[in-house]
Order: sequence, then structure tokens, then C-alpha cells
Amino acid sequence: MRNFTINGGAFLLDGAEFRVLSGALHYFRVLPEQWRHRLGMLRAMGLNTVETYVPWDLHEPRKGEFRRLDELAAFLDAAAEEGLLAIVRPGPYICAEWDNGGLPSWLTAELGPRVRTRDAEYLSHVERYFDEIVPLIADRQVTKGGNVIMVQVENEYGSYGSDAVYLRHLADDLIAHGVEVPLFTSDGADDFYLTGGTVPGVLATVNFGSGPENAFAKLREHRPDDPLMCMEFWCGWFDHWGQGHVTRDAADAADTLEQILAAGASVNLYMAHGGTNFGTTAGANRVGELAGGEYRPTVTSYDYDAPIDERGAPTEKFWRFREILSRYNPSPPDVPGLPPVLPPAAVPLVESVRLGDVLDEVAGPAVTAPLPPTFEDLGLTHGLALYRVEVPGPRRPYRLRVGGVHDRAHLYVDGELTAVLERGGEEPVLEVPGPATLELLVESMGRTNYGPALGERKGLMAPLMHDQQYLHGVTARPIALGELPALPYEDGLSAAVPAFFRGTLEVAEPADGFLALPGWGKGYVWVNGFLLGRYWDRGPQRTLYVPWPLLRAGANEIVILELDHAGSPTLDLRSEPDLG
Repeated sequence: MRNFTINGGAFLLDGAEFRVLSGALHYFRVLPEQWRHRLGMLRAMGLNTVETYVPWDLHEPRKGEFRRLDELAAFLDAAAEEGLLAIVRPGPYICAEWDNGGLPSWLTAELGPRVRTRDAEYLSHVERYFDEIVPLIADRQVTKGGNVIMVQVENEYGSYGSDAVYLRHLADDLIAHGVEVPLFTSDGADDFYLTGGTVPGVLATVNFGSGPENAFAKLREHRPDDPLMCMEFWCGWFDHWGQGHVTRDAADAADTLEQILAAGASVNLYMAHGGTNFGTTAGANRVGELAGGEYRPTVTSYDYDAPIDERGAPTEKFWRFREILSRYNPSPPDVPGLPPVLPPAAVPLVESVRLGDVLDEVAGPAVTAPLPPTFEDLGLTHGLALYRVEVPGPRRPYRLRVGGVHDRAHLYVDGELTAVLERGGEEPVLEVPGPATLELLVESMGRTNYGPALGERKGLMAPLMHDQQYLHGVTARPIALGELPALPYEDGLSAAVPAFFRGTLEVAEPADGFLALPGWGKGYVWVNGFLLGRYWDRGPQRTLYVPWPLLRAGANEIVILELDHAGSPTLDLRSEPDLG
């Protein structure tokens, strides 16, 4: 069996000094059929290790119901077979621009600010999660013939809290579950982070995008005997809806990487390959030091301007990094061939059905409560909820007050669309007479994944009011947007949205593509029943990546749910992405 240890400020693999040259690649953002290609790309760039988070909410979406555990095990095994060591970051919190930072929404709804602390009830949930996840990691340590060399304790905890008892408990719990390889923490390179987020006896690493000399000097102040490692070298960045597309100059990123390695440090590229926020998994952020400012949901693509782009192609950054890394890890293997791209094609949408006509097929049972139940109250992680409440009458028009929308709502008065409300937006002045029927179709976007705003709820956060009077007796129907049932589509395109629209993409053989929706507003796309993700005409992302494993030779079903306004009756399949 092999050993990976720390001695004299250096990493030792089987007794010899070893520099960790790692790259982040999240198994949950890449389809399993594509793992081998992406792992091969990491090796070809000159890396010897792959790093991945483990999202708790993916594996325990409902309390006590675990799923997809085999994916983590299979990914680590695939990495080993590709000749890569592995760093695993099981949380319980991960950030990662992932919904709720990976914490299940049922958990944060139940415990609120008690998460990420020594709270006994929270730790009991963590223990149950660790019981399922950590043995899969422990069984694959280098000490047991596997490839896992390091395991993280929590994630960037110094950016959040100072509960040293909590961190110590997690470290001890990981050891009790069989972790023998070095444990580590990662955080910003400042006193604030390194005094709040580290554990005595556990390796401390730092995260940054530039200024390695200053970052490592600060780390040395606190940990003079630890090996130097940048656990997250931010070589790119992510995008938010309604903001500009963020990129980083390849030469600038390469220069920083060169400085990191020249300092004798180990490194983990964040990200080496970003992948995609499939479905409704993308997170969100709030601006301001206390996360009390503008809400910014993250886009579907997690390309991250990484050296390996969203479909696995090498970028200029890849080639520059490969040249630098080859000095420290000579003779990298050849770059794997890239899977083909579909030729440009049109996807005519020929059938549709209004959402309101298929509520019984797509929505859960109605729940009636005095005040609007949240998504969490309805057992809904993400999707839509249709709220309905009556305005008493007869009465003259009074101001209708709708506050606390998380995150977007279409307001209907007696069946007519009256306003579209957005979280953080200015509340319109609406006067409504009674009697009247109010309906709000509320859509969730990502939950905040970083900072003190973690653990937010979705839906309507405040009661509806008619002038100063609360409107009681609210009925809500949850609409989960995962696997769609068979729907009674009709020929032709409905002029009334929200509605589902369906078309067929014909392909000779499966290959990658990029789907554009010219003229369409906001909604969701399914490919052969798989929820690809969200689209939104405010950008910056203008195309959605369609990975080849989702397609089959012949006819492929494309379904969109449009919430705002219908566009061209023909979608565009393109050969190149448009991320803004």
C-alpha cells in the first residue's frame, strides 16, 4: 500500500517529496460518459491529481433518502484508472456556486442559522450524511490501494464563522469514519480567515486568484511548518444572469501559476474544467459584505473560463498551463481527441400545451394555509408554485401589496397577467377592486451559496395585503421541474404563455451541440427528458450546452417551458457556444 504524508513542510508520497499539481473537476457537473475524456484532459495538461467537492443535497435531496452514491465512487475509480490521485472535499458545506452551497434545502429550512455550528441536531444530520459518504472516500485512500490523498474539513469556514468546536468535531468525525490521509482546511489568505477557519493539527491551505507571494507569506505567519498550497487558484470566474460574461486573460493566469510553482508550492486549479449547472442546481450570490444587497443568480453554464472549456476543448489557457506544468511534471500524455460537434441545424417547435391546462399532470396536490407556504413548506426544492387567494368584495380598488418574492412572480388578476415581479425589484403600484381572484406563479432561482445569507427560502416570504388588510386563506400548488410526465400536446404553438413547446432534433449520430432560443424570454429546456437548465434573454449566456450522451441517433425530443414570451418557432442548434 502507498502512503501520503506531511513531513518537514513537504508532502511525501511513498517517502519521496511530492508536489501536488491538481485540478478541480466536479463529477456532478459532467455526465458520467464524459468523465474519462475530461480526466484525460487533466493528465494531458500536466496535472497529477483531480479535486472534487461532494454536494450533500445531490445525495440526500430529502431527509433520510440517499441516492446516486455510486457516482462518487465511480468517479474516484475512473480517476485512479486514468492515473490521477484525488483530493475530496465532502463538506458538509461546499459553496461551489452550487444551490445553497450544497446544504439540502430541507435542512436549512429546518435549522436556519444553526447549520455550520456545533448545534447537536445539525451534527446529527451531518453524522448520517458522513455515514453514507465518507466510507466511500476512506475505502479509496492511497493507504488502502486507492488514489485519495487528502480530505477537506468543511469549506472556507473562516469566511463564515468561528466555531472551532464545530471544526474539531468534523475533523474527529472524518478520522472516526476511517480517514487516514491528511486532512486540510482552505480559506482566504488573511488573519480574519486563517484564525476563524483552521484547526490545530490540520493542514491549512489558502485560496486566491493573484498575489501568491503575499498569500503564502500570510500563511507562513500562521503555519510556518505546513507545506505551501493554494487549494483554489481562481484561474477564471463564473457568471450571473444580467451581468457581463467574466473572463481572465490567459497570459495573466499563466503568470500567476508560474509564481505559485516557483515559490515551491502545490496548487489546485479552480476550475480545471467547470462543466454545467444542469437542471436547477446553479446557486446565487448577494452583493455586499453582509450579503444584504442585490441578489444575483448564477447562470446554467459553469464554463468558468477554465483551461478546459464546457465541452472539454483545450483553450489558450490550457496550452499555456501545459507548458508551465511540464517543467514540474515532465512528459504529459497526448491531448485526447475532442468528440465531434453536430452541424448547425434548425429545431422546429410544432406542438404546445398551456401550463394551466396540464396543472393536474405537472403539479402536486393543493395546500391551503392562512398565509403563503414557502417552497420548503410544500416539499419543493426548486421549480414553480402557483398561489391563489381571494380579495373579498364588493369593495372599491385598494392598493395590492406583494412583497418578499423569491425570486420571480407572474401576477394574474381574474386570469389576466397584471405584472411580473422580481426579487429586489421595485414593487409596482397596483390597485385592485374586490371581489377578485389573485394568482401568482412564483419561480425560484438559485439559493445563495456563500456568506451570511445562506439557507434562504423560496416562494412568497410575506403575506399578500389589500391596502393594510392581510389576505388570508392561500392555496398553493407545487410544480417540480425535474422529470416531466407525458403531456397532451396539440399541434401548433400556443400564443399564451406560460406553456410547454415541443420539437424534434434529428441527428445522424450523437455529438455535442449548443442550443440557442432566439426571441424566447425565460424558461427551461429538456432534451430527451433530461432537464438541461434555465435560459433567460437577459444573458449573458445565449446558448445551452447539449452534451452528446443526451442524444441518440435519429429523433430527439426537445421541450421548453416558456414563462415570459414566445419567440421564433424554430430553435437553433449551433456548433459554437455564446456565453456573452
